[in-house]
Amino acid sequence: MIKVLKSGLHTSIQDLGRFGYRNQGVPNSGCMDLISAGLANSLLDNSICNAVLEVTLMGPKLLFLSDSIIAITGAGMSPKINRKNISNYKAYKISEGDVLSFGRLSKGTRSYLAVKNGILSEIKLNSRSQFSTITNSSRLEKDDILEINKDFSNFNITNGVVKNKIQFFETDEIEVTRGPEFDLFSKKEIYKLINQVYTVSKDNNRMGYQMEEVVVTHTISMITSPVLPGTVQLLPSGKVIILMKDAQTTGGYPRIFQLTELAISILAQKKVGDTFKIKLSPTVHI
Repeated sequence: MIKVLKSGLHTSIQDLGRFGYRNQGVPNSGCMDLISAGLANSLLDNSICNAVLEVTLMGPKLLFLSDSIIAITGAGMSPKINRKNISNYKAYKISEGDVLSFGRLSKGTRSYLAVKNGILSEIKLNSRSQFSTITNSSRLEKDDILEINKDFSNFNITNGVVKNKIQFFETDEIEVTRGPEFDLFSKKEIYKLINQVYTVSKDNNRMGYQMEEVVVTHTISMITSPVLPGTVQLLPSGKVIILMKDAQTTGGYPRIFQLTELAISILAQKKVGDTFKIKLSPTVHI
């Protein structure tokens, strides 16, 4: 088991997400950066479906009440076991009584903590992902107890390391494909959108990222339509909103682009003030 001594800014249990319930208004949820979460699980020979902890900007302090093996990927948050520095992208044996903590953020926004065999929280609608209206809480709280599986006898810890530690999210390009309303905009407007440098505003969270810039204003009116994580909506004011993993299931603004899963993971590692450009997928022709 793991006891939460400090919860951090926003630490939550996430897995691949909750699927098959969008027709009932239930968001997908799941890891914002599926690439980093998948790497954390792979370092421990876990299933890609195993739940991990998603740590945002400022990490928690965790007391391990049983032995385990852990791996951390994604953002650099200066993790420590018993105040001794450890590295991302490497498996570590952790013993009963050990304390895992996080320090200064050096790059990225979200870290992923995997434990051998995953976090064994309650399954709701086929997922362990925390979301406020589905689970008891949307994040970890102080004194929470997390169940884990203590059986790791067949795991060789020396194999749990990633040698190439170049971060895939250290890029300023985010690839998009066409959205359903793409053709409602002129070539000039599309070129303006893809040539714009975007800045992440303070209005960003697991539901969506709003950009600071006013790019293309419009008067297009449309009925409420389905949206997905990664849907890029263009507001009448000319501002851009990119929906993320906890986003609503419908929206009433033009869906001009759609992010790839890799692009969602890259954006999930951007914070307030970070900049990027949109790159059209090679399959998209204007």
